[in-house]
Amino acid sequence: MLKILNNEITAGLPVSEQDALRLNELAGTEIYELVTLAGRVTRQSFSENKVDLCSIINARSGHCSEDCAFCAQSAHHNTSASNYPMYSPEEILRSAVKVEESGVRKFSMVTSGRGIADSDLEKMLETIVLLRRETSLSLCASLGIINEKQASMLAEAGLSTYHHNLEAAPGYFDKICTTHTYQERVQTILNARKAGLRVCAGGILGLGESPAHQVELAFELQKLQIDSVPLNFLNPIPGTPLQNQRAITPLEILRVIAVFRLVLPQSILRLCGGRKEGLRRLQPLAFLAGANGLMAGDYLTTSGELMQEDLRMLQDMGLAVS
Repeated sequence: MLKILNNEITAGLPVSEQDALRLNELAGTEIYELVTLAGRVTRQSFSENKVDLCSIINARSGHCSEDCAFCAQSAHHNTSASNYPMYSPEEILRSAVKVEESGVRKFSMVTSGRGIADSDLEKMLETIVLLRRETSLSLCASLGIINEKQASMLAEAGLSTYHHNLEAAPGYFDKICTTHTYQERVQTILNARKAGLRVCAGGILGLGESPAHQVELAFELQKLQIDSVPLNFLNPIPGTPLQNQRAITPLEILRVIAVFRLVLPQSILRLCGGRKEGLRRLQPLAFLAGANGLMAGDYLTTSGELMQEDLRMLQDMGLAVS
């Protein structure tokens, strides 16, 4: 099957959902053959050996009204996550300057909650204007569910990208969240795009979903024509409903990265939260499996790799930073 797919991909034919389902059930050394194939697709689609880096700040934490089963910031769960109001524009600027000095060119501001209140939106707009004036960073925001008017205000202030994960496939979403719908997440993506914003959207793998659900998510992202896809891997948080969820193995992670690459040959696949815990010593292999983006530094409520360690890993692999 891999040989047939190799010939089809060489001929420029897309991977079908049926083939993707079969690939996402491969095991053992066959996964390494799949990784090799996906790596070749990456090299065909992206002429330069570059990794797209970004970094985030948790600009407002906790007290979220939504009941997402994985999330430490949900008010429905008893966790040790910090709770604090939105940072001031000056506080966010200090973090942004440090990110820029490290060599990262993309910076995202994330706030907890279903959406963003008018008062915090005004503060965010001030922040975007300030960062545009004081840095040369490409700016992204992840503020929950927003409408067209809010998206337009963000774009007019100078935001480049809106981030809004689908989190899980439509066929599994209600197992993960009951306080808002999958369609509301899709509509937010459409609202951002109507405002002229680039969209970054992916999901979390290892929530208890099946390999078929993972493929379903990949094709949903293909349908929405998402060109920046963050891939997160569940790092179970004590106090959340998924605290005892079985972790997917490093090989399973490599397999699903490769499948996402075949389904989304033109997209940046960005390794994000849980990569350190999920891939362990196999992190470098993720870039051979199709990943070509990386969230560097800390995440929302968990720590990431040291920035210098990430940069050294990429340098050792002969990969440049963009």
